[in-house]
Amino acid sequence: MNFKSTNLKAILFALAILFAGAIHLSATIGFMQKWLPQATQMSPVATATTNVIQVALLLDTSNSMDGLIEQAKSQLWKILNELARARKDGQAPELQIALYEYGNSRLAITDGYIRQVQGFTSDMDLLSEKLFSLTTSGGDEYCGQVIHTALNELKWNIHSDALRLIYIAGNEPFTQGHLPYAQACALAVDKDVIVNTIFCGDYEEGIQVQWQSGAKLGKGAYSNIDHNAVTTFIETPYDEKITQLNQQLNATYLAYGAQGQDFKMNQTAQDQNALKYSKANVADRALFKSSANYSNAQWDLVDAYKKDRKILTQQKENLPDSLKQLSLPDLEKEVQQLMQERERINEKIRKLGDERRAYLETEQANRTGDTINSLEDSILKALREQARQKGFVIE
Repeated sequence: MNFKSTNLKAILFALAILFAGAIHLSATIGFMQKWLPQATQMSPVATATTNVIQVALLLDTSNSMDGLIEQAKSQLWKILNELARARKDGQAPELQIALYEYGNSRLAITDGYIRQVQGFTSDMDLLSEKLFSLTTSGGDEYCGQVIHTALNELKWNIHSDALRLIYIAGNEPFTQGHLPYAQACALAVDKDVIVNTIFCGDYEEGIQVQWQSGAKLGKGAYSNIDHNAVTTFIETPYDEKITQLNQQLNATYLAYGAQGQDFKMNQTAQDQNALKYSKANVADRALFKSSANYSNAQWDLVDAYKKDRKILTQQKENLPDSLKQLSLPDLEKEVQQLMQERERINEKIRKLGDERRAYLETEQANRTGDTINSLEDSILKALREQARQKGFVIE
């Protein structure tokens, strides 16, 4: 390119900026990009940063909330499976869940009886572990303050296409505490975070103590649940086989790093926590483990290898002794075999999961009697509608 040509382009570029000042910004960008050399054009925002669903669960852990915590524990994998079925433009979103407890007298009064149990994480084994660690104790429940705290402490995705949700559940007046709930909900609207409220008790009582008002101000949904209702699991002919496949699936995980074995042990521990309720619950957990949202690259060599093949040379010294002795080609062969075996097992689980889902839909349709609203029902009903607003569909 000669000097005159370069000069001419620079002049035209400057004129374009001046001319575009009076028109819409998007038109300005489009005009400028025509003149910019291709190598210096701004890259579009990556799909991975916009295709995100963030959910913050704010659970009352005061004395009367044992039933609520039990529902959260027993319904976790059903809720996560529904989230895992979300798609935007055919792609599965990244799921990030955070957990807070509030209203527990064991927590510091200086913090408003509020604790961040877990910040946003995609490690659902860790989330399950933290959920099962919750215990209840009497205290004061400051709804406005816990919403405000979650909004300010958590790393919320800033992109307009991301879905950001808060679910707060409890049974005391929404007005408690020094920080007005209206102020907290206004901050949520400003951050484009939807606030859904779940009252543990009578529907009309929840309205009287301002739980519905909180949802309206937070642009979310209000619902009520019977928090003392015990979760009912419908056993299916597929649960036993899926449970067996889940055990085979665990055998394909290859821990590495200083904490790799701890993570692997926690994987098994959360299987056992699921089994405390039923094999049907283990099947729900196994189905989530077979999804794209269950990734453990931080401790599993197979998942890490999928992301970056250089991990084999970088982490060889952090492998078990039996694998350290392998040559690099033999190690890679071992990892690839485990990867293929895992996908084979996952495919079987997903296929059985489809048949199981059809079976459950038929069983539920044939059951009569009053249905009892549960935590799962309230979360998923709001999720389906609010996800559509951000371009997500639940398949």
